[in-house]
Amino acid sequence: MLELRSTAFTPDGEIPARFTCEGKELSPPLAWSGVPDGTKSFVLIVDDPDAPDPAAPKLVWVHWLRYNIPATTRSLAEGAGNRPVDGVGEEALTNTDTTGYHGPCPPIGRHRYYFHLFALDRTLPSLGPAARRDELDRAMQGAVLGSAVLMGTYKKK
Repeated sequence: MLELRSTAFTPDGEIPARFTCEGKELSPPLAWSGVPDGTKSFVLIVDDPDAPDPAAPKLVWVHWLRYNIPATTRSLAEGAGNRPVDGVGEEALTNTDTTGYHGPCPPIGRHRYYFHLFALDRTLPSLGPAARRDELDRAMQGAVLGSAVLMGTYKKK
């Protein structure tokens, strides 16, 4: 069974400020195991379903989209989402209209941040520099062999 973890925070725990807009806004280190047989690539999606207010959420805010992560990859180092992909996948646009990792920065309340990892039975076609979450979701249809989720929370100080 696919498992996703981080040395930066525990499942359901608080994401340290270092990985948020109140810190260096680095992407946290991530590692995974239990990769399904036949995996050809991975997709990582980081989102916040509590935007803008957890008491009255209106949208799922996308913080990072990386796809076509090679099947041999088992981790992304701290800050990987803040640097060019360098052969470790491709990126799509977040809700900030840019690529790469954008850390938690909730305007109000404590938000949940989900790190979704999908193992796919294929490498996806390049979606181009203007691709968004909905295009990535469509491209993944019928290709998911397994998935894992790691959730952390954050509230501005």
